[in-house]
Amino acid sequence: MLDWITSTINSLGYLGIVLLMFLENIFPPMPSELIMPLAGFTATLGKLKLPYVILAGTVGSVLGALPWYYAGKYLGEDRLKKLADKYGKWLTLSSKDIEKSKQWFGKHGGIAVFFGRIVPAVRTLISLPAGLNNMHFGKFLLYTSAGSALWAALLTYAGYVLGQNYQLVEKFLGPVSKIVVVVLIVAFAIWVIRRRK
Repeated sequence: MLDWITSTINSLGYLGIVLLMFLENIFPPMPSELIMPLAGFTATLGKLKLPYVILAGTVGSVLGALPWYYAGKYLGEDRLKKLADKYGKWLTLSSKDIEKSKQWFGKHGGIAVFFGRIVPAVRTLISLPAGLNNMHFGKFLLYTSAGSALWAALLTYAGYVLGQNYQLVEKFLGPVSKIVVVVLIVAFAIWVIRRRK
């Protein structure tokens, strides 16, 4: 995968970064923790300019969030409530739970989207509840762009500073991403067990 990412950035430049970050949001196994530091390293060689690398990463990330946002909007609250009432007993999820989560997202939606764009594994999925809760598109775009810009800037700058050792970013953030996923799964399992009791 590294060779493909490298050749895409080298051959397409900023457009390649936009494309890779778009795909990273659609297919989460593609790691932004590798894409953006590599792009930052490429900037140290003088092939790309650092601010434009960050901008390209942000644009690709925001574009990748849009399909998930619209998927949530298309699915809609009514459909989800019907699915929860019909099949939710397996996950101890009901339409009342969806209503509570909607109220929570109504209060904290912007902050949730902003920080969600920075948290590995959550980055892709946070757009779904935003669409589901009919978050105003302008607000969604603002918080998604801000969070994505921060994430892209941190990773790009790390690759820029580390130079040829840019892969260290993915080496250290990769396990963190896995830990976040495990913690989320364990927390969800505990929630399900308590609900069943």
